[in-house]
Amino acid sequence: MSDPRSESSLASSAVGSTAAVRERSHSTQQSISWLSVLTLALIGAAATALRFLFLTRKPFWFDEAFSAEIARLPWHGFLRLLWWREANMSLYYVLLRGWLHFGSSPLFIRSFSVLASLATLPAIFWLSCKLFDRRVGLIAVALLSVNAYHIRYAQEARSYSLFVLLATLSSGFFVAWVREAAPSPRNHRGYILTSVLAVYAHFYALLLIASQWLSVRELTGVRRSEPHTAISSAMRRAWVWIGLAVLPLLVFVGKTGAGQIRWIQRPGFQDLLDYWEHLAGNAGLPLALLCTAARLAAILPLRGRLFRPAASWDVWRVQFLLIWMIFPVSLTLLLSSARPLFLARYFAFCLPALIILAAAGVASLRKAWMAGVCLAAMLLLSLQGTLSYYDHDFDLNRDGALAAADYVYDHALPGDAILFHIAEGRVSYEFAASLRARDLHGSAKTGPEIIFPRHTEQFDYRDVTGKPTREFLQSAPRQYPRVWLVLMSNGNPGHPDATTSMIEQSLGDFFPRLEQAQFPSVEVRLYSKP
Repeated sequence: MSDPRSESSLASSAVGSTAAVRERSHSTQQSISWLSVLTLALIGAAATALRFLFLTRKPFWFDEAFSAEIARLPWHGFLRLLWWREANMSLYYVLLRGWLHFGSSPLFIRSFSVLASLATLPAIFWLSCKLFDRRVGLIAVALLSVNAYHIRYAQEARSYSLFVLLATLSSGFFVAWVREAAPSPRNHRGYILTSVLAVYAHFYALLLIASQWLSVRELTGVRRSEPHTAISSAMRRAWVWIGLAVLPLLVFVGKTGAGQIRWIQRPGFQDLLDYWEHLAGNAGLPLALLCTAARLAAILPLRGRLFRPAASWDVWRVQFLLIWMIFPVSLTLLLSSARPLFLARYFAFCLPALIILAAAGVASLRKAWMAGVCLAAMLLLSLQGTLSYYDHDFDLNRDGALAAADYVYDHALPGDAILFHIAEGRVSYEFAASLRARDLHGSAKTGPEIIFPRHTEQFDYRDVTGKPTREFLQSAPRQYPRVWLVLMSNGNPGHPDATTSMIEQSLGDFFPRLEQAQFPSVEVRLYSKP
């Protein structure tokens, strides 16, 4: 017979051993958690420094001045303008309107985009952990923190930084909803809310929602406790709510058509190549190829399963990221054969997918030293791309609208008048005036009298559209001794548009003397009498 005391001793020993294992496991998890928090904090500090560094080195350009001046309009004019022609980035304009109550310097205005950019770091960590694990999340945060494309739009007073944040959050709630065993109302509401806000931050967020819809169609057995049909039904209800919430924006697009983006040129192969290189981090082909190799490391192990309906989580998550990366760009390029719609910065919302898939590829490397070398190379090249951005812009060239406005203010005389080739040109002039008044405590030199566009004594929502007519040019300017003309977007050099030719002819009849000053994409002319 066995000794009862011996059996009791063995049981106690087993319980004690199990408790010790659990205690060590809990201690290890706590250590990993604290290490992750510390790593995230260090990465966040570096990301903050990179985004605030040289924040005002690049001059404010027309689009940024437009953001600030639109946000300053009285509520009546502000809402009228949004509905009339600027609904696309309406969420950003509303948030910026509140932000401007606390400051109006270029540094402060751009800081809103910096904060949205920094908020994307924990968002992409959360999304990466939902899709993969904490290791992939940390790598993704590290890559995004030094990505020049992300930093470039973190330093611009436009909606793109906010757009990327909301796209990341939308996908995070979407993935959490797909993966969880029991549907969570919190994730359901979070997905709807962030998706709607993303669309109001930029209309192209609808392409992200379409990508999410496509990925669900490929889902068969990812969720253990709920059949595919139930998932689709729940998603359909969410998309109905999203559709109803963004209906005003859809009506706006139907009302205005593609008029607001008619200036976009038809894309070529070089445009697409530049897009991928810039999104990778602005370090040219080496970084783009290295990032592509990292993504292939995450994709290739799936081989033939990648193009089949996803019956497992490891397949679906890669399918989702690939669809997010490729579908929006591919569809837009296809539609651009009829109407050009592709503009690289409109697809900044694809950046999180590229980053996470590259991070997953790095984490999948078998040898730790290989992953370390690959990550270090990507970070160093990305940092090189960021340092290059500080010296030279990329993705677009800023105009000299504010420099032109300052030139007019500095050289104007009492009794001068000014008109703008296109009404929007007044926006930069108004913003420059506000900066001069702030810097000189309201005692800035008064500039020329604005004769076009002018609907009231103050800047009005109607002052951002239209062109001067021949009748106006033959009557209004002649009473002034000198008239300033600001030309923007008026055709190619040597081939001015019809409005420019009409202005030249009309003003030349009354003002035989002409002086010119050239700025990036802007020309200032001074017409005067002998």
